[in-house]
Amino acid sequence: MNRSAILRILSCLMLCLPLAGYGQTDIYEVKAGEIHFFSEAPKELISASSKKLKGFLDLRHKTFAFKLDISSFVGFNNPLQRGHFNENYMESNVYPAATFKGKIIEDVDFEKEGSAEVRAKGKLMIHGVEQERIIKVQLTVKKARILAKSDFAVLLTDHNIKIPRVVNDKLSPEIKVAVEAILQPQVK
Repeated sequence: MNRSAILRILSCLMLCLPLAGYGQTDIYEVKAGEIHFFSEAPKELISASSKKLKGFLDLRHKTFAFKLDISSFVGFNNPLQRGHFNENYMESNVYPAATFKGKIIEDVDFEKEGSAEVRAKGKLMIHGVEQERIIKVQLTVKKARILAKSDFAVLLTDHNIKIPRVVNDKLSPEIKVAVEAILQPQVK
């Protein structure tokens, strides 16, 4: 190959490289997400879920923000229980959303397929009360998708959620939470 052909190839590569990332984004958004919560008390098991999780993950800065409409939970033992959850405990008319915003502590190569357990450090706000939390998350990168899974507990007292004495044995002071979300590149 002669020198001018090599220069043409190199020039073409230099012009095309900036276009290689065109249309790609470092922002991934929740395309499907589900949150389950469980209250296991001596006299009652309460389980509900929501598929209304919204959120974003900035791969470059390793920051995230997630939001869930509290009134979107379904699956209670009966409609009355759901009403008590929204009106008496969560007061969803006053505190309509729960949020978790922060940063992934560990370095993650999001361009490589595979799984990694990371710690998400941030502010978890429930019932209008913000608590700094570190929550372990299992991230799996596969085919331009990120699957995030996490299990953690929330203490009602940490978020000023009061349990009336009358239902003390029907509602656990520690709520178990399971989250699963599929994130994909945000469409510009």
